[in-house]
Amino acid sequence: MRYNKIRKMDISNGPGVRVSIFMQGCTFHCKGCFNPETHDFSLGKEFTDKTIEKILELCSKDYIVGLSILGGEPLHPNNIEGTTELAKAVKRAYPDKTIWIWSGFLFDKDLKDKEILNYIDVLVDGKYQCDLYSPILKWKGSSNQRVIDVQSSLKQNKIILFESEKELVNS
Repeated sequence: MRYNKIRKMDISNGPGVRVSIFMQGCTFHCKGCFNPETHDFSLGKEFTDKTIEKILELCSKDYIVGLSILGGEPLHPNNIEGTTELAKAVKRAYPDKTIWIWSGFLFDKDLKDKEILNYIDVLVDGKYQCDLYSPILKWKGSSNQRVIDVQSSLKQNKIILFESEKELVNS
C-alpha cells in the first residue's frame, strides 16, 4: 500500500484543525476528481508502520481534533487493510479525536461488514459526480454523496446523517 501525502494541519477536510493523509490508488477515476495524481497505485510513498507512527505523533497535538483519510481510495481492497490499521491505532491512542474518511464506496452496499467501520466517526460516501457538483455543499463535492455519522448508523442499523448534513437536507 502507498500514500500520496500527509498534511500536518488541514482545515478543509472535516471540522477543526486535522491531520490528513491521502492514500494512493483509485480505480473509480471520477470525472473532475480533485486528486487525479492519487489514481496510480504504484506512485506515492510506501505506507509502513513508520507512517502510522508519524500520523500518531502529528495527532498528539492538543489543537488537532482528528484525522481525515482521503485519496485516491482509502477503502479500495488494496488499501483497506492499511487504512483499518491506521484508524485502529489512532482510535486506540486518541479515542476522543474523530476519524473522517472519504470513499467512493457506499456505506450500506459495499462497506457494511468491514472492520474499518468500528473506527470511523464520519464517512463521506459515494463517487464524485461533476454534474452534481455544488460549491455550497459542506464536506462533499457532489450532492449524491452522503456525510454519514457511522457510529450512530451502526447502532441504529440505518443511515444516520452527520448533524451538519441533516441541516442541509432539511433546509
